[in-house]
Amino acid sequence: MTHQTFLITGASDGIGAVYADRLARRGHDLVLVARRADRLAQLASRLAAETGVRVETLAADLADTADLLRIERRLREDAAITGLVNNAGIANEGSILDADPDYLSGMIDLNIRAVTRLSAAIAPRLAEAGSGTIINLTSVTALMPEGFTSVYPATKAYVLAFTEALRAQLGPRGVTVQAVLPGITRTAIWTDAAMAGLPPAMVMEAGDMVDAALAGLDMDEGVTIPSLPDVAAYHAYTAARDALHPHLSLSTPAARYGVSARS
Repeated sequence: MTHQTFLITGASDGIGAVYADRLARRGHDLVLVARRADRLAQLASRLAAETGVRVETLAADLADTADLLRIERRLREDAAITGLVNNAGIANEGSILDADPDYLSGMIDLNIRAVTRLSAAIAPRLAEAGSGTIINLTSVTALMPEGFTSVYPATKAYVLAFTEALRAQLGPRGVTVQAVLPGITRTAIWTDAAMAGLPPAMVMEAGDMVDAALAGLDMDEGVTIPSLPDVAAYHAYTAARDALHPHLSLSTPAARYGVSARS
């Protein structure tokens, strides 16, 4: 990968901070975005000192419309930024039976709206240049919605489908697009109590997860699942999905419904 400047959202800790560290050590300049200006400043200072790359920080809450538009404008107008890591997101909404509607709206704003608008802001420039990178962090829950809460997996399923569509549109124009589907990763998004109840074999360290994701990026994987032992299993899943395509929109209802086609 040639030298780039990456804008990373949710960069103050967890997966976003690890991406910042790894990309800086690859020699890329950074624009780090998160709500906590103090944590961003500490990370930027350390990375600049240790790697010599240029690191800029932008404090912003991407669930806030004004802040989102500010970052969106920067991506649209700053030709130096050629990479985007959409990492910011929230989870843990609990059961839909007692969920806070405002929290759900905030999750949708951050996990879906921000990813969509930021990707759409940078995509035209990258397509015109014929190069650049978009990495969207989704989740394995996108593939197993019945195994978690209701809204979070739905937001991550959106990000997966959106990223696959982006790759189909932008890949032929020279833009690298990758969806990363972590499993349970040791970050602040998981409480200590929640982690205590999980088998250690199910929990990946954030550094290992990002290292695997970047290896997948180097391999030009459109979808990277860091813990999946055999990528052929995912290819079989998508092949089964693709086999449905010819049957999903027909002029007559399926015979099992016993509905006579209207003339």
